[in-house]
Amino acid sequence: MAPLVTVVSSPRARLFACFLRLGTQQTGSLQLHTGASCASKNHYEVLVLGGGSGGITMAARMKRKVGAENVAIVEPSERHFYQPIWTLVGAGAKQLSFSGRPTASVIPSGVEWIKARVVELNPDKNSVHTDNGKEIFYKYLIIALGIQLDYEKIKGLPEGFAHPKIGSNYSVKTVEKTWKALQDFKEGNAIFTFPNTPVKCAGAPQKIMYLSEAYFRKTGKRSKANIIFNTALGTIFGVKKYADALQEIIQERNLTVNYKQNLIEVRADKQEAVFENLDKPGETQVFSYEMLHVTPPMSSPDVLKTSPVADAAGWVDVDKETLQHKKYMNVFGIGDCTNLPTSKTAAAVAAQSGILDRTISLIMKNQIPKKKYDGYTSCPLVTGYNRVILAEFDYKAQPLETFPFDQSKERLSMYLMKADLMPFLYWNVMLRGYWGGPAFLRKLFHLGMS
Repeated sequence: MAPLVTVVSSPRARLFACFLRLGTQQTGSLQLHTGASCASKNHYEVLVLGGGSGGITMAARMKRKVGAENVAIVEPSERHFYQPIWTLVGAGAKQLSFSGRPTASVIPSGVEWIKARVVELNPDKNSVHTDNGKEIFYKYLIIALGIQLDYEKIKGLPEGFAHPKIGSNYSVKTVEKTWKALQDFKEGNAIFTFPNTPVKCAGAPQKIMYLSEAYFRKTGKRSKANIIFNTALGTIFGVKKYADALQEIIQERNLTVNYKQNLIEVRADKQEAVFENLDKPGETQVFSYEMLHVTPPMSSPDVLKTSPVADAAGWVDVDKETLQHKKYMNVFGIGDCTNLPTSKTAAAVAAQSGILDRTISLIMKNQIPKKKYDGYTSCPLVTGYNRVILAEFDYKAQPLETFPFDQSKERLSMYLMKADLMPFLYWNVMLRGYWGGPAFLRKLFHLGMS
């Protein structure tokens, strides 16, 4: 596969390539090592809950601030995954092994790894309890517990995944089943769903639809496939500029989109999916399928739902500009578990990490946070095996684009960035606490244009 710099050869792109080479040189000598697998003490200056993208990134940043010995991460999982690549795994464009590494390999060197699950938060005592019976105290708490997948809220799941013809790109256990269902498709309905809840990476449910359509064309099955996107939403995308571009693709490729349709049951033995019409509660429709991709309902992790740090909906209640908790001044949130009114993506976490780093720095000095998060998030909308529309926007659902061209157009360069460049930046830059989103790149391009 050709590198990005050979595909996009404009002066601005070469400026971008120079930055990437510089970044590679700067991070090449950095090595991460395993933290201790169990806690040797019960008090830390900074305690991080969650070892996903937000947790690891903030632990790396806090290590430089207060010293590795004063930082701990509570995380039960043995493996860490770069989940944005699962869209391509489900379409057969990447291997699942490409997406995961041992958690021990991404814990910042010297930072304590408490291999346990959080079962209770007690912010009034500045402590948390874990499932191994320990109480851990902190001076500052960063909550990065991600989002919970609720497959069981759909009747017939998750047990339905034991049957063929059904998959889901949202779980390491089911993403390869999507690829198997795609390969085994013969004739009939290929159905893709979007639930009636907040989700992480809200573009992913339709990305696999576009990739499946491309695969059917490639394998000569397109004329036998009736491709249906049943979404609980009332629009294809929340930002008009990109929604307009997607609508053109939907029309050109003869895709069917049904709005306000929520998946409530899967009869996997009969290859049937039952949807409720949200505009007419109680009214249902049964669809037969030859292939079904399920995007599960999602919610805040159970441990947060009844916690003092949660809002009425169960999400960590933080200030949308500083990411500081609205009640507990030494508690902070980042990523999918928060109530930040923006799309839940890894790109959003990157942008949030830079803001949160500065917020905590000032709080530690008894100063008022000044840097404000604008809601930046990004969704690389994969529309084929070599094309991406790079959606970037803010709290106001207004485009906040990085590159000096129209990002609502399908581009090979943006696909290569999604498939190859972003995983590199994730493992080698973001998780090491050196990537705070593309704001710097935007400044770089603007300088190149002046």
